[in-house]
Parts: sequence; structure tokens; C-alpha cells
Amino acid sequence: MPTHGFDKRLARLHSDLVEQGRRVGALLEAAFDAAFARNEGLADRAIAQDDAIDRVDVEIEKACVNLLNEATNEGEELSEGQLRAVLTIVKVNNELERVADAGCRIAERVDDFIAVRGDIPETFRVMANSVVGILRDAVRAYDRSDATLARVVLQSENAVESFKAAILRDAEERIAQGGMSVDFAFALHEVANQAERMADHCTNIAEQVIYSVTGAIVRHTEGNWVETPRVAS
Repeated sequence: MPTHGFDKRLARLHSDLVEQGRRVGALLEAAFDAAFARNEGLADRAIAQDDAIDRVDVEIEKACVNLLNEATNEGEELSEGQLRAVLTIVKVNNELERVADAGCRIAERVDDFIAVRGDIPETFRVMANSVVGILRDAVRAYDRSDATLARVVLQSENAVESFKAAILRDAEERIAQGGMSVDFAFALHEVANQAERMADHCTNIAEQVIYSVTGAIVRHTEGNWVETPRVAS
């Protein structure tokens, strides 16, 4: 059976998902900017961006279900690559929505930064920039079906974990020296946790890109990324 209409709609969903990724990236940057500026207005604007993201998230999921349902009803014989592409859209869409949720949680913690004194560590800014860059690369890898870039994203998660550890060590030392309040350190810790979660979601996106492009299933085992080749049926 012909699948030209299927492929056209699939391409449209691909474009919609890439645009959703850019939308999530904009929210993330706005959330970090609000935290650095300790600005409630910027935080509110960042959180408000999540409404459009939630709406598109539902639209993309429904469109994927309808696409597969109609193909089934019309008796189309879909290739393995086409099925992987739809599954990838569904999964990446979900991961992007979770990144946006984590960005909102960062914006919601701006009040904590306003309420307490303390300088935001430079390492925190570097970590924030890294997370924004990782998300950008994950979306670009999906857009270009670039498994090589996706593998770079997988390795980038380690950098975010290192930044988080450095932030927490610095906070402990400054608390001991009387240079940082416990409340401020707690706020930093919570934001660092959200940044780490976002990096984790981005690596999940990278895994899906590799699966979609190569059919290989990526697994994280004892600190190392390994690929399980697709077994031919």
C-alpha cells in the first residue's frame, strides 16, 4: 500500500517536534536568566511559556496516535524505519515536556534567591550554559538524524554531574566559613538537581535518536554507554 501521505505527515510531525524543542530551549534560558537576575517578573514570563509547550505536547501525541491508527485502518505496510520514527517522536516529545517542567521549577525557585543573600557561584552559570547547550545539541541531533552528535550528548551528562558536585562542595565550604547561609545553599542544591534532571532527559533524547537512525538500543551500564546492535529478524 502507498505510504506517501504517511511520510508527508511524519515529516510535518518531525518539524513540529523540532520547533517544540526550540520552544523548550527558550523557556529554559528564560528560567536561568530569571534565577541569575533574581527577577520575579522574568520568572513569571518563563513559567507562562509552559502553557504553549503543554498544548503542543498533547497535540503531537494525539497526531502520532491518529497517524498510526489511520495507517492501520487503511492497511498500510509500514517499514521498520517508519515505525521507529513515530516511536521516537512520541518519546522525544515526552522528554521535552519534562525538560520544560524542570525549567519551570527553576523559575519557581527565584523567590528563594530573592529572599536570601549570597552570590551565585560562577560554576552554576557554567552548568546552566552547559545544560542549555546540551538541549540544543539533542534537538539538533534529532532534527538532522545525527547519531554522532547524539553520542556527544550522551557524554555531556557527565560534565553536568561534575558541575553539580563542584557547586555542592563549594557551598559546603562556604557554609563552614560563614560565607553562605544554609537556606541559600539549599536553593542552589535544588536548582542544580533540576539541571541534572534536564541533562538526563536530554540523554534520553539522544538515545532515541541513535535508535531511530541505527536501530541500536543504547544502555547505560556502570558509568559507560554501550550500544546493543539491532538483531535482524
